[in-house]
Amino acid sequence: MDVLVVGNYTREHALAWKLKQSPRVGKVYVAPGNGGVGNVAEAVPISMMDFEKLADFVEEKKIGLTVAGMDDPIGGGIVDAFQARGLRIFGPSKAAAQIESSKAFAKELMREAGIPTAEFRVFSTFEHALAYVREKGAPIVVKASGLAWGKGVYVCRTLEEAERALKEIMLDKVVKDAGNEVVIEEFLDGQEVSIHVLTDGKDFLMFPPSQDHKPIGEGDTGPNTGGMGVIAPVPWVTEEMMQDIGKNIVRPALDALEKRGVPFVGLLYPGLKITSQGPKVLEFNARFGAPECEVYMRLMKSDLLDLIDACIDGHVAQKKIEWSKGAAVNIMLASGGYPGEYKRGLPISGIEEAEKVEGVVVFHAGTKLQGSTLYTNGGRVLGVSAVGTTLKEALERAYKAANLIKFEGKYMRSDIGAKSLL
Repeated sequence: MDVLVVGNYTREHALAWKLKQSPRVGKVYVAPGNGGVGNVAEAVPISMMDFEKLADFVEEKKIGLTVAGMDDPIGGGIVDAFQARGLRIFGPSKAAAQIESSKAFAKELMREAGIPTAEFRVFSTFEHALAYVREKGAPIVVKASGLAWGKGVYVCRTLEEAERALKEIMLDKVVKDAGNEVVIEEFLDGQEVSIHVLTDGKDFLMFPPSQDHKPIGEGDTGPNTGGMGVIAPVPWVTEEMMQDIGKNIVRPALDALEKRGVPFVGLLYPGLKITSQGPKVLEFNARFGAPECEVYMRLMKSDLLDLIDACIDGHVAQKKIEWSKGAAVNIMLASGGYPGEYKRGLPISGIEEAEKVEGVVVFHAGTKLQGSTLYTNGGRVLGVSAVGTTLKEALERAYKAANLIKFEGKYMRSDIGAKSLL
């Protein structure tokens, strides 16, 4: 079976890399891809939001499965568009994906289902939101309700920061239409954990816990990003905690979506804070995280295609996922200035040397290949993934490889996984 993966990120590169290992997979295409997917797939220069052209390509090439990787096409309804043409695709419907594409929808769903989350209010006017923030005080969290690529969340330690966040989101439109509505939440203390489950809408398979490091700065300081590095599994998250998360967060979310007539088929990813009162949901995502996907693809021993088929065909209850022992990490290399303004078109070197480090695979995000030269083409440029028998070994390998890669202004956090090594 030939397969198309839709997206242009490290996540889609990792999914293509893993699918290519299946004995049941023939050719893998990635649309639009990036400068690095060519080692496992063919990049197809079609926009991920041009559903008609993508569907035409799938029909022309007789592609047996499409995997929707990114939030924008999923939230925009690529699954509905493909299914309307009788094409086989992995991912949730546009209606079910509202659990990510509308934070207001997700929060109302959580309230209705009794899922533990932060106290919140939703606002569509700047004046009312500002009055509420002034009434509540800081610390407080301000979120754009729509899809904002991880950049629409402001954790505000002071009232001044909260007022500035509201102005940027609602008046300055820094995240465009995603900021037409805002969710204002109480601040939750505790460490973040990423949970991923594959589901056919009824049954689900949980992945090991992972931990992303979203703020740009060392020690979790500075503005939020799409993620600067991740570890899996998370050594202090117990089996008992995972069972609790499955019972009190995943199960009620799936049941609530089914009750609304929009069953969720695909990959559901609740981002959690582990508070003193237990796990609480920060947000739901309707697809694999990036950089989380990369560590999961490195640790997964099972055939990904078999698992995707089980989700689409409603056979998840009959499946188990086999995982490698040990740990995986993924360090993101970013352009200088990210998540603000940054330069593009800077030559990259050292990837070949980096991948000679034991246990290392480099996944591409913001890269572009021109001739034989690779250039930067985005904020987060590369994900340097590594596996090891221990978290410490995986981190050492990843950082050794990351330091071999060069481009002007390269930035990475040097403290990924540090909290779990203590």
